[in-house]
Amino acid sequence: MAADTDVLARSVRAPILKTERPLLVVIVGPTAVGKTSIAIQLAQRLGCEIVSADSRQVYRNMAIGTAQPSDEELRLVTHHFIACKDPNELYSAGQFEQDANQWLNAWFEKHRTAIMCGGSGLYVKAVLEGLDDIPSDLGVRNALNERLEQEGLATLVKELQSLDPKIVDVIDLNNPQRVIRALEVCLASKKPYSSFLANQMASRPFDTWIIGLHRNREKLNDRINQRVESMIQDGLLKEVKSLWHLKGENALQTVGYKEWGSYFDNECTLEEVQSEIQLRTRQFAKRQMTWFKKMNGINWFDAEQVDHIHKELERQCVIRGWTLPEESRISE
Repeated sequence: MAADTDVLARSVRAPILKTERPLLVVIVGPTAVGKTSIAIQLAQRLGCEIVSADSRQVYRNMAIGTAQPSDEELRLVTHHFIACKDPNELYSAGQFEQDANQWLNAWFEKHRTAIMCGGSGLYVKAVLEGLDDIPSDLGVRNALNERLEQEGLATLVKELQSLDPKIVDVIDLNNPQRVIRALEVCLASKKPYSSFLANQMASRPFDTWIIGLHRNREKLNDRINQRVESMIQDGLLKEVKSLWHLKGENALQTVGYKEWGSYFDNECTLEEVQSEIQLRTRQFAKRQMTWFKKMNGINWFDAEQVDHIHKELERQCVIRGWTLPEESRISE
């Protein structure tokens, strides 16, 4: 009986002991690489829940265009920070840092593991490392918004490239709000926006194991193209129409939504909108990979070699003296 009790105590699903540090398994990578599927598989094996680190999936009524987990996937494993904010609400990486860490701290009081999954690099960084107190200046922001109306986005992008050449590789230069925010910080602080992202790592009461997923470029592009085609078939046009009255909000300044203006003005076809979304999504995936390749501590895996990920998960558990349930172990 004592042996049986010991086995149960060492199970990764057993309550955490006061002498242990919990483990946050982080899954990152470009859009359409397959993060959600693998996150769900690992969460089921560990018996834990998933924190979504996606700056657009956080919004309600945007399920199709942001590729939120399906209802079936949400039933398989509980997800957090999915469809929890209205599209007209501003939600920042700093707010996510506070909210996600508050949830993790409460969860880890009783559990050994959790999973964080997402492609928003700044959100992931915020939780793992913390963010500096980034300055803001409403006067500068309002002036930049006026310049946007008068001069256009290209002029602001050119200025940002001059003031902070590092940040232009990792933010969406087609997103006016992101460009204006970065410029606001540069102008208000007289320092590059990127300098505020290179802070000392914050202390966290948990360990991390970071999985980076990649695929062959051609295969990833095919998956992106197919995903966008499926979005159109699943009703993306109807979803965008229902949100178009909010087109000026930050939530809608994202790939999959902002490309529809010309279509609604009868200046292009549905097929042309689809092609534009596919192109911009491929460009976005490239920027994501640029960000994650610069992150430290990522263990890269081919997303098609799922067994390798599962076996490494078992090894991470063994290192900590935890065992996975018999039925969820991967045979050699």
